[in-house]
Amino acid sequence: LRVDHLAYEEGRILNAQPLLKKYKDAHKNLKEVDAITSSVPSTLTEKSESQDDMKLIAAVLEGNFSNCKYRALDQKKIDGEGTASIAPKRLCLNNKRLNIWADQRKAMILDGPFELEPSRRYSVDMMSFRVDTHIRGISVGLFAYFGPYVVQISALFLGSNHAEEVSLIKPGVNFLTMESISMLPPQCDGVVLVAWGEPWRAGEGSVTWEELKESDYHGMKLVLNQYEELTE
Repeated sequence: LRVDHLAYEEGRILNAQPLLKKYKDAHKNLKEVDAITSSVPSTLTEKSESQDDMKLIAAVLEGNFSNCKYRALDQKKIDGEGTASIAPKRLCLNNKRLNIWADQRKAMILDGPFELEPSRRYSVDMMSFRVDTHIRGISVGLFAYFGPYVVQISALFLGSNHAEEVSLIKPGVNFLTMESISMLPPQCDGVVLVAWGEPWRAGEGSVTWEELKESDYHGMKLVLNQYEELTE
């Protein structure tokens, strides 16, 4: 980030990551329900933590952690093969439609949850899943745990003529936000792949979520960049 473009880049990143913006502006306290709605940080410690978040984002973009209190670790690779049919129960903070579909029992966890170490920070390097090309009418998204909630990181709608392997995120681009970086929220302890909508097979008609998961879903691949906080 160039100095004269720092404010612009910061605003651009935070507009694409509304939860991170709320986290940056809000008083950090995940043990309380109002963790993301409390007042702006007032202590020097809270302000320092907010500045550290922006330093981490800048470090990821630049590939330079020399001025950041985090260091890059090896990548974490996750290969999902599907799970038992489970409906999502956590409220999503940035996708109201998912909450509505889930309340109508028209949403399902395709894969996960996969546990993460909450003391680390993560960004998504790549994420893809495989589903038969004749499946239509659903959206599929990657979600991260944030306290008792989930946060949408990326998602796509499966219309006609989609590929069998669908990429939500590739190195350098999130196909939902079109941003080059996809950070998971602070203290994230899990990720999950969720689908919602009214699935149907081309030429056959509607199918149940159980049928889709058993016959049409063929797993996912997720690669996360990991960052560890340095101890002084």
